[in-house]
Amino acid sequence: MPLSRQLLLIIGLILILAMALWLIDGLQRLYWQLSYTSPFLAAILVLLMIALVGLFIFAFLYYNNIFRLGGAVSPRQAIEVPPVKTDAAEATLKAVQQQVAQIQDEVARQALLQRSRQIAMELERGELRVVVFGTGSAGKTSLINALFGRMVGTVGAPMGTTIAAATYRLELPGLNRSILITDTPGILEAGEPGQERGQAARQWAVDADLLLFVTDNDLRRSEFIALEALVAIGKRSLLVFNKSDRYSEMDQAAILGQLRERVRGFMSPLDVVSIAANPDALELENGVPYQPEPDIMPLIRRMAIVLRAEGEDLMADNILLQSQRLGEEARKLIDGQRRRQADKVVEQFQWISAGIIAVTPLPFVDLLGTAAVNAQMVVELGRIYGCELNLERGRELALSLAKTLTGLGLIKGSTQLIATSLQLNLATMVVSRAIQGITAAYLTYIAGRSFIEYFRQNQNWGDGGMTEVVQRQFQLNRRDEFLKSFIQDAMTKVIQPLTESLDRSPQPNTLSQASPGILQATDTRILPATTRPIADLSPVDRSTVENGDWNLSDRVVADWDD
Repeated sequence: MPLSRQLLLIIGLILILAMALWLIDGLQRLYWQLSYTSPFLAAILVLLMIALVGLFIFAFLYYNNIFRLGGAVSPRQAIEVPPVKTDAAEATLKAVQQQVAQIQDEVARQALLQRSRQIAMELERGELRVVVFGTGSAGKTSLINALFGRMVGTVGAPMGTTIAAATYRLELPGLNRSILITDTPGILEAGEPGQERGQAARQWAVDADLLLFVTDNDLRRSEFIALEALVAIGKRSLLVFNKSDRYSEMDQAAILGQLRERVRGFMSPLDVVSIAANPDALELENGVPYQPEPDIMPLIRRMAIVLRAEGEDLMADNILLQSQRLGEEARKLIDGQRRRQADKVVEQFQWISAGIIAVTPLPFVDLLGTAAVNAQMVVELGRIYGCELNLERGRELALSLAKTLTGLGLIKGSTQLIATSLQLNLATMVVSRAIQGITAAYLTYIAGRSFIEYFRQNQNWGDGGMTEVVQRQFQLNRRDEFLKSFIQDAMTKVIQPLTESLDRSPQPNTLSQASPGILQATDTRILPATTRPIADLSPVDRSTVENGDWNLSDRVVADWDD
C-alpha cells in the first residue's frame, strides 16, 4: 500500500476513534437525561447513533479498499471476454480448420491456416484494435500524433502522405486492456498505387474493433458509402470531424449538424465528434507566431466511454466476425474445388451417353431422358459433395429427373435446339444418329448441372423443387455462346469418330470404339449413305430430323460393358 494511503488511513482511524469517544460521552449524558422522561425514546436514540457511526466506519474502509463485499480483490481486476462469445469464436475457428484441411491447393490452405492462427492469437492476447480510417490527408496521422502528444507519423498536405499502415500502442486511464491504434493509408486516391493502398486500408478497417472514420468537412458520397458499408458489417464506428479550427463557430455547428443528420439512420449523434488535431498556427498582435494546442478531448472522452462500456463485446464480436469471414472464404475455395471435380464427372458421362446413343439410336425420342441421366453419375457427384449414396438411391434420383425432363418437354426442345445449331453435310442416317447422340450429351449436361446444385444445397432442391432447378439450368445453357462451344466439342468427340468409323467399315461392319466417348458396338444394318446437308433434305425428312422422330430402320444393336 502506498505511504500516502497509509497516512490517510491512520489519520482517519484517529479521527474515528476521537469521534467515537466523544459520541460515547455525549450519548451517555443524553441517555441519562432522556431516561428520566422517556426511557423508550432514549433507547431508540442510542441505537440510531450507533448505526450511523458504524455506517461511517464501513464507508471509510470500503472507499480505501480495505475490504469488499464478497471478499477481497485486487484494485485492477482483468475483465474477461464474455464466455459465450469466446466459445462461439473458438468453435468457429475449429470448424474453419476442419474446412481448411479439405482444400487441395497447398498455397491457399497454408494461407488460411496462418490467418486462423493469427485470429486465435488475437483472442488470446485480448488487445483492442482501433483503426483510423478516411480519405487521404483528412488528418488521420495528425490525430494519432495528438493522441500520443508527440510526432509518431509524417504530416503533410499532399494526398497519400501515409503509404503504409503503422500501429502504435495506447493506454487509456481506467481501461484494463491495451489499445493498438493503426494509422492507415487514405482511401479514394487516384492511380493504381493509390487504389492498392485504399484496398489495404479497407482490410484494416474490416479487422478493427473500433473504427475512427476521419473527415475534414461534410461527407462526400463516396465517403458515405464506405462508412455505411463498414457499419453494415458490424463495425463499431465514430465519425470524427477534423480540422474544425478552419471554420467559424457557426460553420462548425452547421457541418457537425449535417454529419449527424446524414448518419442518423445507422449511427448515434453522440458518435459524431468535432476535433482540431493539428490547428493552424496563428499570429499574435505583436507579430509572434502562436501554435494552438490540439483539441481532441471530445474524441478521447467518447472513445473512453465506448471502450469501457463496449470494449469486451466489441473485441469478442470482431474475433467472431473474422472467424466467420475466414470460414466463408474457406467454403468458397472448397466449393470451387468441388465444382471443378463435379464438372469433370459430368463431362465424362455426357460424352459416354453421346457415344452410346450415337451407335445405338433409340426408337423413341422420349427415351433419351432415361438414357441421358446415369445413376452412377449421380452417385459420384454425391460423393464429391460428401453425400454417400448407394446405387439404388442414385437410380431413384436419376429416374425422377428423367421424368422431369420429359414432363417439361425439354427432350424434344433440346433435340430441336441441337438440330437447329448443327450444320452438317453428312449421310441422312448419320445426321439422325449425331443429333440423338449430341442431344443425349446435352441432356446429361443439364441433368449433371441440376444435380450439382442439388448437392451444393445439402440435397435440397429449394422452394421451387426439381422442376425449377432443371428449367433454370436449361435456360442458362441454351445461349448461343455455350451452344457454339458445346457443338464444337461434339464435332470432335462424337461426329468425327462416328463418320470415320462408318467410312472405314464395309457392310456389315464392326464399329470399333473411336474415342473415349464412343463404346464398342456391332452395327447390324447400315443404310446406303446419301451425303446431303439438312437443308437439302426433303420436307418430310427434314421435319423428321428436326422433330426427333427417327425411322426405326436406323436402329442398331450394341453390346457394351458397364
